[in-house]
Amino acid sequence: MAQNTKKTLRNTLLYQVYVRNYSNAGTLKAVEADLPRIKALGTDILYLLPVHPIGEKNRKGTLGSPYSIQDYRAINPELGTMDDFNDLIEATHQSGMKLMMDIVFNHTSYDSWLFEHHKEWFYQNEAGEYTNRVADWWDITDFDYSKDKALYDYLIETLVMYTKMGVDGFRFDVANILPLDFLEAARNKVLAVNPDSIWLSETTHGHFTKTIRNEGFDALSEGEIYRVFDMSYDYDAHPFFEGFLKGEKPLQAYIDFLNLQEEIYPANYIKMRNLENHDFGRVAGMVKDPDALKAWHAFSFFARGSAMIYMGGEFSDPKHPDLFDKDVMDRTGEDLTAWIQTLRTLLAHPLVVDGALTYQKAEAKDVIVTEYSNKTSQLIGIFNVSNATGDIPVNLPDGTYNDLLHKDKLVVKNGRVTLPQTAVVIER
Repeated sequence: MAQNTKKTLRNTLLYQVYVRNYSNAGTLKAVEADLPRIKALGTDILYLLPVHPIGEKNRKGTLGSPYSIQDYRAINPELGTMDDFNDLIEATHQSGMKLMMDIVFNHTSYDSWLFEHHKEWFYQNEAGEYTNRVADWWDITDFDYSKDKALYDYLIETLVMYTKMGVDGFRFDVANILPLDFLEAARNKVLAVNPDSIWLSETTHGHFTKTIRNEGFDALSEGEIYRVFDMSYDYDAHPFFEGFLKGEKPLQAYIDFLNLQEEIYPANYIKMRNLENHDFGRVAGMVKDPDALKAWHAFSFFARGSAMIYMGGEFSDPKHPDLFDKDVMDRTGEDLTAWIQTLRTLLAHPLVVDGALTYQKAEAKDVIVTEYSNKTSQLIGIFNVSNATGDIPVNLPDGTYNDLLHKDKLVVKNGRVTLPQTAVVIER
C-alpha cells in the first residue's frame, strides 16, 4: 500500500460528478456555481468523471463515452475551456474541498492524439489489428505498456501537469490492469510535486480480473493495488451487496465478505464505500422503500472506509444516467441532504477511523449490526435494511442510551433493543 496513507482518509466524503449530466448546461461553470450546495453535504473531495475531448470514431451513443478520450491534455469543449477547469479547481479549493480527476490510462479513442502520433504504443492482437482486450469496449483501443517506456513518460508528465495546476488527486480507471511498475513510478513523480495527492483505484470485480488473466493478460490483485493507492473501490464486496438487493444472495454472504476485508488487507486499508456510481444502477431504483434506502445510506457511511455520493443520490434519483448521451440527473425525488449531513458526522468519529471492527447480521433478521470498540469506548450501529420489526440482541448492558443519529433515547432490556425504523448508532 501507499505506506504513508493516513487512516484519517477514512473520514473523507467524495461527491462524484458527471459534468455533462449534472445540469442542463452540462458545463464546468455550472458545477462551479453549485459548489456551495455540494460542500454543504459535507463533501471533502469533488470527483469528476473524465473531462477530456471524446473520440468520434466508433463513438457509442450520440455524444460518446467520457472514457473514450481523444486528448489527455485538453478539456472537452462541450464542457468548457481549460480556463474554466482552472477556475473550478480554484473555486473548489476556496470552498474548502479538494478536486479529484478521473484518469483513463488503459486506452484511448481510435482517433486520439496519441494514436495518431504514437501508434507504436498501442496493443495489437495476433492478426496485427489495433484493438482492446474487452470486446464490449469497441469504441477504444488499448495501450501496450511493454512496447516503449516513452509511454510511461508521457502519461506521467500528464499527471504532473494537472498536479501542478492544483488537482489534488486521481481516480484511475480499471487500475488493476495497468502495470504495477508504471503506477509506482507515476505515484512517486506526483508525490514529489504534491506529497498529499490522494489516489483512488477502480479495482475491478473479481470475475473481471479472473477473465482478464484467463485470456493471458496481467491483472493486479487488490493487495498489490494497495502498494500504490490510498483508496480502492469496494468492488470486491459489490457482487454480494447487489446480489442481496436483487434477492440472489443472502445478507450473511455480504457480511462475511466485509469481515474478510479486515483480515486480508493492510491495517491502513481504505475502501471507498458507495451504493451506486456511474457504472452501476441507482440504489433508489433497487431499494424502493424510503426507510430501507436511508438505512443503506447510513450503513455506507458507517462501514469502515471513505464514503461517496454519486450525483443525484442525495435526491433519491432512481434512474441511472446514460453514459453516452445527454441525460440530466433528477433532483425531484426525496431530498436526503439533511440525512447525509447527519451521517457525515459518523465518518469523523475516532472509533470509525481506528476502532476494532466487527460486522454481524442480526439474529433471524436481515439487519446489519456493526460494532467499533477500543479499550474504553464502544460504538454500535444497527441498520434496518429490510424493514424488519421486533427486537434483536445487542452487545450492551441493560440501560438507556443516546442515538447519535436521531438524538433519541434507546432502551436495552434483557440484552435486547427494539429495531429502529431506519438506523441507530449508540455510543458507550
